[in-house]
Amino acid sequence: MSPPHRDLVAGTWAASPGDGPALEDPATGGPAGPAGVTGGERVELALAAAEEAADGWAARPAAERAALLDAAADALEPVTGEIAALEASATGVPIRQTTPLGMIVPGSFRLAAEQLRGGLDATLTREDGRAAEVRRLPWGPALCLVPWNAPAPMAAHKVANALAAGCPAILKPSEYAPYGSQRFAEVVADVLAGGGVPGGVFQLVHGDGRTGARLAADPRIRAVSFTGGAVGGASVAAACAVGIKPVQLELGGSNPLVVMPDADTGRAARAAVDLLTTLNGQWCRALGRLIVPEGRQDALLDAIGERLAALRAGPPLDEATDLGPLVHSRHRALVAAQRDALGGRILSTTKVPDEGNHLAPALVTGVDPGDATEEIFGPVATVHPYRTLDEAVALANGTAYGLEGYVNGTDEDAALAVARRIRAGEVKVNGSSVMSLHLFAPRPAWGASGLGEEGTAETLRFFTNAQVVGVEDGFALHSREP
Repeated sequence: MSPPHRDLVAGTWAASPGDGPALEDPATGGPAGPAGVTGGERVELALAAAEEAADGWAARPAAERAALLDAAADALEPVTGEIAALEASATGVPIRQTTPLGMIVPGSFRLAAEQLRGGLDATLTREDGRAAEVRRLPWGPALCLVPWNAPAPMAAHKVANALAAGCPAILKPSEYAPYGSQRFAEVVADVLAGGGVPGGVFQLVHGDGRTGARLAADPRIRAVSFTGGAVGGASVAAACAVGIKPVQLELGGSNPLVVMPDADTGRAARAAVDLLTTLNGQWCRALGRLIVPEGRQDALLDAIGERLAALRAGPPLDEATDLGPLVHSRHRALVAAQRDALGGRILSTTKVPDEGNHLAPALVTGVDPGDATEEIFGPVATVHPYRTLDEAVALANGTAYGLEGYVNGTDEDAALAVARRIRAGEVKVNGSSVMSLHLFAPRPAWGASGLGEEGTAETLRFFTNAQVVGVEDGFALHSREP
């Protein structure tokens, strides 16, 4: 049984009316009730409360904010298992994957606190010995919009950094998977309230894109961090452009995996299956296009087919499940339609249950590269053979997206040389995990994949703007004494 939808506005919890889209249990396809929606009056109250709390939260000493963030991390650690189970139930992602991702929830608060204690400001020394202070100041109330595939970890990352920067944060999770984020919000709100923090500093609202659009367009919101699809991202970007406010966008990708001519067949097959099926294929850094040496395509596909056939598909809360169902029947229908529209030959060897929103992972061969440039947010990827490495790089770069890239090969130097030619924010050699190459590496995006950089340091910096202050003790050259 899913918990009832509740929003947190101005320090008060209240039931959110269930008049949003119809939700489902991904494992069975059965109805799970309507999504909650925060009413217009409550949204207005949240905006007013955030604006009222902004100056006081910004003025609170950094050491006090850091201590509160650490306290939140302490309180979140015991409930990460509960959050992981809520995420698995709502999204269909196997609990074996949501559990390790759940450690991002308290970890985000600890990392933000650590950076805050290290100091955000800097001092530059002028030629005359005087100091120019570079102060990082909060923008003001911030909006954090997160999608449904890993909502609580992304919510924690955005909210922790907004709060660390001194920005009041309004969190709106996806209407399709709000439960883990709501539990996260309950814990954080209790810690902040116990520290005497006004209710407007952190708030949670529910709703669909209309709620997000209203919040993003409101002039009281001074910065927006959005992770989601390209259509929603474009709408958020347009609203921020009108309001001349900063926006951070992490959108989609049609990510290539280039298999080098010397790649080990088994390792390349494992990477392809990992990238195709992690989060059930519902993640922005999933495999979109498998780019393989022409003479090795059949052997690689045979090895991939064997691995796909060995996957155990089943209920997301079962520890033995490798592959779970997609989040909703509408999304399953969309992914299946996109797969079928590609034409070509479908390789699909995983046995999946008949009930629920399960969809067997698929590789599609014989598709023109020009018809395989868009993201399919599910376990479907196209296969493209190449003759030369120049052709492989051209295929990898043959899309408007530029989020993630992968190269698999035995000679790491040769693979790195190819990786450096791929137009993407991050390119991994011989890797297929959901984690970044380094904890403090940025997570940039190129092209249609987003705007700005995310990352441990970058997201905290996003929620601030620079102010330079100092004594010049000089005058313009054109001015003369009377």
